Amino acid sequence: MLIAGFPAGAWGTNCYLVAPAAGEECVIIDPGHQAAQGVEEALAKHRLKPVAVVLTHGHIDHVASVVPVCGAHDVPAWIHPEDRYMMSDPERALGRSIGMPLMGELTIGEPDDVKELTDGAALKLAGLDFSVAHAPGHTKGSVTFRMPENTEIPSVFFSGDLLFAGSIGRTDLPGGSHTEILDSLARVCLPLDDSTVVLSGHGPQTTIGQERATNPYLRQVAAPGPGADPTSAPRRGM
Repeated sequence: MLIAGFPAGAWGTNCYLVAPAAGEECVIIDPGHQAAQGVEEALAKHRLKPVAVVLTHGHIDHVASVVPVCGAHDVPAWIHPEDRYMMSDPERALGRSIGMPLMGELTIGEPDDVKELTDGAALKLAGLDFSVAHAPGHTKGSVTFRMPENTEIPSVFFSGDLLFAGSIGRTDLPGGSHTEILDSLARVCLPLDDSTVVLSGHGPQTTIGQERATNPYLRQVAAPGPGADPTSAPRRGM
């Protein structure tokens, strides 16, 4: 399997291209701010043909390049219905203006073909299997995508802004909830095998085992009550 990723734009959001191998069809995950050029370079480098864009949530740093990328390749975008409005109204999603200079670089709106994700959905795209889990807390419509283990690689978990190396997503923007993100961590992340590779929306890759041992938020939900104090650990995401 091929996974090509790069940080894009002002927020350094990780965009991923996933394919069975070079020269085959692929899925693009979270083409955010100024990601279109990087997507085209990765497609050319690995000789890939996109069949879909899938989105972990609707914040502008994850969806800003959805319209040009989908339009250039005539592919649909998949997003949870509770975050769909964010593609057309990013400032409402943030509760503040994102700034006129950045606005001038963004293509606001929906691509021509939008499909909605549901909790527990099993997507088969580009010959790959993705399990969808609704994981609210960072936003109401946040989701994760998990690919099953095979003979070549362990399970891969695209966590969006739910779980990062050493931290979790912020919950102080509209639709965010600290209670919900802790529930999502417990329900979605804790059952995963320690060997599961975590590819998040920002920052380096990690594993569930590493986060179970060291991430103060994941340790908190694994062992409620006295123990790890996450209050000093920074939050990430937009």
